[in-house]
Amino acid sequence: MHQSQISKPVSLAQGILSIFLSIYLMGAAQAQTTALNFPNKPVRIIVPQTPGGASDALARIVGQKLSEKWGQPVVIENRPGAGGNIGMDAVAKAPGDGYTLLMSYVGSHAINPSIYSKLPFDPEADFVAVATLANVPFVAAVNSAVPVNNMKSLAAYAAQKPVAFGSAGNGSVNHLLGEMFNTASGAKMQHVPYKGAAPALTDLISGQIQVVFTSLPSVAQHIRGGTVKGLSVTGSKRAAAFKDIPTVAESGFPGFVINPWFGLFASKGTPAAVAKQINGDVKKVMEDKDLLDKFAALGAEPFESTPQEFQAMLHADIKTWAAVVKSSGATAD
Repeated sequence: MHQSQISKPVSLAQGILSIFLSIYLMGAAQAQTTALNFPNKPVRIIVPQTPGGASDALARIVGQKLSEKWGQPVVIENRPGAGGNIGMDAVAKAPGDGYTLLMSYVGSHAINPSIYSKLPFDPEADFVAVATLANVPFVAAVNSAVPVNNMKSLAAYAAQKPVAFGSAGNGSVNHLLGEMFNTASGAKMQHVPYKGAAPALTDLISGQIQVVFTSLPSVAQHIRGGTVKGLSVTGSKRAAAFKDIPTVAESGFPGFVINPWFGLFASKGTPAAVAKQINGDVKKVMEDKDLLDKFAALGAEPFESTPQEFQAMLHADIKTWAAVVKSSGATAD
């Protein structure tokens, strides 16, 4: 009797443990199966910026190569607005299965949390970091008629005449770079926010504004065509495709080094096995010479990381840019 009373609780505990173990193994097997079968239908990459910018260009280059590798269509969908928040929100609310990806960059993903007092999503918890694609330097570009050829002469010119710099919106990387240069040089350039980098560039070319700090891919063809002048790049070294354009640090402003990352995120709940597979496939297609040539022509530098490294970098950058935003006083509210 005594022995039976002891064995029943033990048997019950063993049964419960067995059930939980079975559920765990079934979940692991399902995740593995999902990864092995991924993708078995079209994949969508949402770009939360307007066509023609760095995010759009990189998404289309990488998307084409992934489509070739997967044997499935990779559809690029532009959903600009609210500094990238509209497109990001669409991905945050999509099923967590890897079939809806976000083409994001440091501007929208790491800066917006400090620019907007309320976001409809959590930039970390509601996304799964999948794969970094590139570091893309920004460039200080001026209308070809502006009589300056370097950053020192731009600062001097801005001290004598009204100068306006355009951006993709309040609190964007473009905006903050302009404010950082104002602080570093003593210039007092006036900020003009636009609904995206493309319309700002259009007004730069037409002479409505004099300066933009914009991603190198978005303005590369105009620099080559001579409609705008590239004064300096914001990275730590010169861009391989534009070796005649010095860095801001080389131009007399040491410490001014900004080299934003661009990468892919998935919706919360996406299995780690799927994120790992996409990461590995991205690394493979980024070995393609045609892709590397297209990246180089844009001034983009291939940048690889694991999903875990990417997530940690995002966490650190949110804190770093929060300090820059606070110093600039920028807000979107």
